[in-house]
Amino acid sequence: MSTIAPLPAWTIRNHHFNWGERTYLMGVLNVTPDSFSDGGLFSNVKAAIAHARSLIAAGADILDIGGQSTRPHAVEVSLEEELNRVLPIIQAVRQETDTPISIDTTRAAVAHAAIAAGADIVNDISSATYDPEMLPTIAALRVPLVLMHIRGTPQTMQQLTDYDDLIGDIYTFLQARLDAAIASGVERDRLVIDPGIGFAKTYAQNVEILRRLPELRAIGCPLLVGASRKSFIGHLLNQPDPKKRVWGTAGACCAAIVGGADLLRIHDVRELKDVCRVADAVFRL
Repeated sequence: MSTIAPLPAWTIRNHHFNWGERTYLMGVLNVTPDSFSDGGLFSNVKAAIAHARSLIAAGADILDIGGQSTRPHAVEVSLEEELNRVLPIIQAVRQETDTPISIDTTRAAVAHAAIAAGADIVNDISSATYDPEMLPTIAALRVPLVLMHIRGTPQTMQQLTDYDDLIGDIYTFLQARLDAAIASGVERDRLVIDPGIGFAKTYAQNVEILRRLPELRAIGCPLLVGASRKSFIGHLLNQPDPKKRVWGTAGACCAAIVGGADLLRIHDVRELKDVCRVADAVFRL
């Protein structure tokens, strides 16, 4: 495991994140009709709340709520539609739990409204490059922000997988976005990095990222990995159904823990909770 100095702990609504002690789990709650794995399953408030309860009961440390699909070739929805999808869910979840909520969005207006509705963290797949108001908004709100590596947009990213130095390019991009966030007034201790598995990456590149995660630890921020049910796992397993990739996801999550991941974004919390407890006991020294 990495010998990098311990990272400052977080406390969000009485939940403590002592980075390095164990792996924390971000449960996915997509309130979209077209997400690659669970599109349409939780797009009404009743179903979404029921799923949120099940994720929390299974052991999710954070709920990640998103109203815009980011699968390859996904069509961007209007601002009004994204707000209409996520705000009722955030408000309803917040009324019955203090579990931290992350809003998965690239729009500053959605981030601002979501935090006002009860969310605590912003998870931006664009590293705040799509909306120039995102970094000033995060600085004003003083909330944590996840910065993810991507090239292009969900419509174009899978044509942008030619890298001179995969890990070096990801490192350089994330460091630049980290610097930009800090320059905008975001506190360094509130920033998380994500190498963006599946975003402008080939099957082989996703595997390489998992193999070389310790190199990204040198940036000195909590490291989030989102490999859950993704197509590279389906490719390795010859399994076209994302919902049947849970044990392939478990293998990827074990690799991420060995590589120093602090936070895993996952769909199958109940199964992966057990996997992570064992992997933590073996690999976290």
